[in-house]
Amino acid sequence: MHSPHPFGRALCAMVTPFADDGSLDLEGAQKLAAQLVDSGCDGLVVNGTTGESPTTTDAEKTALVRAVAEAVGERASVLAGVGTADTRHTVELARSAEAAGADGVLVVTPYYSRPPQDAVAAHFVRVADAVGVPLMLYDIPGRTGTRIEPDTLLRLAGHPRIVAVKDCSFDLLGSSKVIAHGGLAYYAGAEELNLPLYAVGGAGFVSTVANVAAPQLRAALDAFDAGDTGAAVRLNQATLPLTELMMASGLPGTVTAKALLGALGLPAGGVREPLQPAGREAARGLLAAYEELAQSST
Repeated sequence: MHSPHPFGRALCAMVTPFADDGSLDLEGAQKLAAQLVDSGCDGLVVNGTTGESPTTTDAEKTALVRAVAEAVGERASVLAGVGTADTRHTVELARSAEAAGADGVLVVTPYYSRPPQDAVAAHFVRVADAVGVPLMLYDIPGRTGTRIEPDTLLRLAGHPRIVAVKDCSFDLLGSSKVIAHGGLAYYAGAEELNLPLYAVGGAGFVSTVANVAAPQLRAALDAFDAGDTGAAVRLNQATLPLTELMMASGLPGTVTAKALLGALGLPAGGVREPLQPAGREAARGLLAAYEELAQSST
């Protein structure tokens, strides 16, 4: 059996800070990583979608993993997003991430080509066989076009390095089935499922909102673990206005997270095209929702 929390409970899908000229800001990334761990994150996911992986180079991805791993040391786990539509390229990125100090890799389903389930499973096994660090599989059919079916996950759970799932399937029944029988640690990848998935045996969350509200998100899990489900519900509900603005306002989470981080004086910088920065009105609304949450949790 794998650990029930192989990468911790409260994981942040960290943004990738950029300098004013659009280049990678490694010093800013290290400062942000340290701040996120100080605020309660026990794991950081870099080079994910929130980290603008579609527009960072392979060399930038490797440099970011190395910088963040150096910044947090043993205080938190560092996972590197390595998923691509190409198995060979994914293996290369996974090996580079491991060499740069990643504690694990996040591997999304190959996208656009819509491979059948046997091919999906073979892709993940190829990556797992190529590295010595554990894998978190990323099931997000709304973006990739292909689900990792529960039966496929149950088969993959037998691999010694496939230990976890970032779940954006929006199928609580299917996820519960794998949790019950598969030995995989399930992390909510959709903010609205942080507490519901945890309540049916999930391991925690991988959250974009945690870039700015990690203590509040973690508090709901802490209350649940303490047996105070009423407090867990109230704490989770308190985060919903900010979560809705950050994740369901029509702007990508990367954009809203960077707007808030910038307003709070934390390293973030701009976004790379095709993304565009949040407008002034949207940024004001985000900051107001953040301040309301921060005030309610003091």
